[in-house]
Amino acid sequence: MLLLLPVAGAAQQVTSYPPAQKDLIDIGKKLFAFKPRPRSVNNKGIYFSFLPTSTQVAGPSGLSVTATTAAFCLGKSRKTYMSTVTFAPYVATQGRLGFAFRSNLWLSDNSWDILGDMRMLYYPQDTWGLGGGPEGRQRLSLNYKYVRFYQTFLRRIKPYFYAGMGILIDGHYDMESHGDSLLLRNFTHYRYGTGGSETSMSTGFSMNLLYDARKNTENPMPGYYANFVFRENPPIPGNTIPWRSIYLDTRKYIPFSRQGQNMLALWAFYWSVLESHAPYLELPSIGWDPYQQRSGRGFPQNGYRGSSLLYAEAEYRKDITRDGFLGFVAFANANVVTEPATEQLSYVHPAGGAGLRIKFNKRSGTNIAIDYGMSRHYRGIYLNLGETF
Repeated sequence: MLLLLPVAGAAQQVTSYPPAQKDLIDIGKKLFAFKPRPRSVNNKGIYFSFLPTSTQVAGPSGLSVTATTAAFCLGKSRKTYMSTVTFAPYVATQGRLGFAFRSNLWLSDNSWDILGDMRMLYYPQDTWGLGGGPEGRQRLSLNYKYVRFYQTFLRRIKPYFYAGMGILIDGHYDMESHGDSLLLRNFTHYRYGTGGSETSMSTGFSMNLLYDARKNTENPMPGYYANFVFRENPPIPGNTIPWRSIYLDTRKYIPFSRQGQNMLALWAFYWSVLESHAPYLELPSIGWDPYQQRSGRGFPQNGYRGSSLLYAEAEYRKDITRDGFLGFVAFANANVVTEPATEQLSYVHPAGGAGLRIKFNKRSGTNIAIDYGMSRHYRGIYLNLGETF
């Protein structure tokens, strides 16, 4: 896992596709004689991508979701990264419903990067307790409501390097399992944030350092990314428990050709709470990485949870067609969490899989990603707009 951690990298020129690149919009034009034009604000194009589906997506069956992504430039395109806004309402037959609104706004000349993440969810979900040992892999169904509000402002210090602060609010309400108010506490043997019908509220601020040499976050081209976040939840009115955490995320994109998609993408992160009393649902968990929730293809979300989580993934990306319309990926990942009794990272859990890429919008670089991941005890289909990382 440590060999996958990208510890150094330099900004590189963005690889361009051949002029004859094709996407689903081009096919729609030919089939229906339709000539869509990008909507414009201040003469700047806005390119929409949407993904209606009804399938298994990283867990529950019968999940219906419509994800809509708008990509646009807020400055001169050669000097300003592409901004994105994503809205994803969904409902599942297991009773899960809600909506999420995420934004990544790059102001003119990349002077500021403004990140937003807002969610309102009713989220029945299985939990497997703490640790990653092979023994006792029992699960418990848990119902709760979840509200999130994250807003982070990052100022450019020098090219590609940013620093800033954010406000982070997480609220978990009406936690219940099978009508037993103490079942979750008895199951996890963890006393913080596991009481029946308990409200777990965490309001804090973050200090952020960011290095981002990727021109497009939806379909990253060669470059390097590193993000460090220190979160402080002080003892203020409304906070259930004061606690702190750190999150270090690094990614490297290594090209093998100058044209088309042919690269190796590496991702690794370390996430840890610095106290032994953070609320249970705020502890690091696979599939709940703070800003994307796309880690752990091949594992159920919540499958492994502990006070610290180390994760690494490698993915090979390649075009199938010369026009960039179809592509494929092959990936492998592994994770390890601390054991509750020893606080040691003891058991490594590997997974792997492959996927298909369909170019939805060539101007924004947005792909429809269809992946199949599997591990020893789980397998599933993952459907996204944009690359996993």
